[in-house]
Amino acid sequence: MIIGVPKEIKEQEYRVAIVPSGVKVLTENGHTVLIQSGAGSGSGISDEEFADAGAAIVGSGEEVFSRSDIIVKVKEPLPEEYRLIKRGQVLFTFLHLASSKILTEVLIESGAVAIAYETVQLNDGTLPILVPMSEIAGRVAALVGAYYLHKSHGGSGILISGVPGVAPAKVTVLGAGTVGQNAAKIAVGLGATVVMLNRGFKNLKYIDDIYYGRITTLALNEDSIEKEVLSSDIVIGAVLIPGAKAPFLVKKGLISKMKKGSVIVDVSIDQGGCIETSRPTTHSNPVYEVDGVIHYCVANMPGAFPRTSTFALTNVTIPYIVELADLGWQKAIEEDRTLAKGLNIVAGNVAHHGVAEAFGFKYKPLC
Repeated sequence: MIIGVPKEIKEQEYRVAIVPSGVKVLTENGHTVLIQSGAGSGSGISDEEFADAGAAIVGSGEEVFSRSDIIVKVKEPLPEEYRLIKRGQVLFTFLHLASSKILTEVLIESGAVAIAYETVQLNDGTLPILVPMSEIAGRVAALVGAYYLHKSHGGSGILISGVPGVAPAKVTVLGAGTVGQNAAKIAVGLGATVVMLNRGFKNLKYIDDIYYGRITTLALNEDSIEKEVLSSDIVIGAVLIPGAKAPFLVKKGLISKMKKGSVIVDVSIDQGGCIETSRPTTHSNPVYEVDGVIHYCVANMPGAFPRTSTFALTNVTIPYIVELADLGWQKAIEEDRTLAKGLNIVAGNVAHHGVAEAFGFKYKPLC
């Protein structure tokens, strides 16, 4: 098999989809790895390091796509890459198709086999490839929320930790999954008052046990959302329905009632966002304001820390890449039901229920 790794072209996306140790594993298994020159530079990995591990360095993304059986990326293909995707080619990357009808239609038309990192799922519901990126995004969310409370950045001027005699900031976390738990961990560490809302109680019980009441846990419903959001300085959206569009938990009308200078960090933006006023932003232009409330909705938050993120991501993707290369995609998903759940598009059909439901497309599972 020929595995291709193009350089990411999303704005300020510095991660790369493989590291030299992963190249070595694949080449030792008899596969060829093509890496676009400069693909690893943002993560501090040189072409020479990749070449020493056995990769062939090529000059362009077009060459990577044209020669490869499997394309391994970090982020979803952008319009400049749409025409490069070949029929029958395996695309293994973060896709978040439920938030992009255009990309979904492109992949249907391409005839490619699209396997999404974010829907690869263990029997217990864990999303093994998404977890490390969610851990990073959650931790970053609390930090950027605190940063944008700075008065000079349009925030309310509240120090997240407070000082003796002055109350700290209040942080409300919507969702108690991996993102929410990591956001809460950092917020508590910074000294904030933290409230976490979630529909299920299993994770809330876990939070309550390990933090001994330091984090207030509440059932997520319209009343609790309104009460906690309106009294918050930072609201972190951390909701995920695997493969599906995130629900709007905070409606537009509620935003206008929030405290001026408060901050929303919508980590769910990759799946459409859980705040009605959210729209994707970039690292170069990360925030905007609605009714005096700052919105941070960067769609690739871990990309700001590419060295950490690249190695954390490839730690979990390499076993699946090896499976796909050694067995071929069909046998790989037959033998590994975890990987099979990552299948989103195949042979012009939508093979993931959440993606089909998002746009009213026909759902046709492979088996």
